[in-house]
Amino acid sequence: MNLAAIRHWVFDMDGTLTVAVHDFAAIRVALGIPPEDDILHHLAALPEAEAQAKHAWLLEHERELAIAAQAASGAVELVKTLHARGHRLGILTRNAHELALLTLAAIGLGGCFASEDVVGRDEAAPKPDPQGLLKLADLWSVEPRHMVMVGDYRFDLECARAAGARGVLVNLPENPWPQLTDDFAVDCHALFQRLG
Repeated sequence: MNLAAIRHWVFDMDGTLTVAVHDFAAIRVALGIPPEDDILHHLAALPEAEAQAKHAWLLEHERELAIAAQAASGAVELVKTLHARGHRLGILTRNAHELALLTLAAIGLGGCFASEDVVGRDEAAPKPDPQGLLKLADLWSVEPRHMVMVGDYRFDLECARAAGARGVLVNLPENPWPQLTDDFAVDCHALFQRLG
């Protein structure tokens, strides 16, 4: 894949642009969610009052993580270079929109993403559903095949595949999902070096 030719980039946030710090097992325990359940899908299936209380707890927990966020290796350099070249940049995260903006500010990338180009769990169905990626494609008036989704987990790759976009996996020592991956880099620094 010719990365230098791509003008529309969408990034996952936690674990992709930031160092992964979420302890999902501990979050499940705190919220009484079975270990095998997806957190957001589990909360969506709860009665409204219970779901609201647990979402409130999750939001506050994630707010603390957002404030203390640290950039992943090469992430700031990669995003700032793409931004300086005039590429359209978006975020597609399973986090809340307001916390995504807080996280981006904490790692020094707040000025690289327009608020409307940050899609969180309240603006679209969570990944691997492609709704958020398709929403950005529509907003940008671009066909998904001209977009790349950069992430650190199979949900990011499955989302890209379902939307018809290209999936790039980063921040893992090797690629455990080659059947879903269009490109792979061990970190954002390695990805940046291949931009040319």
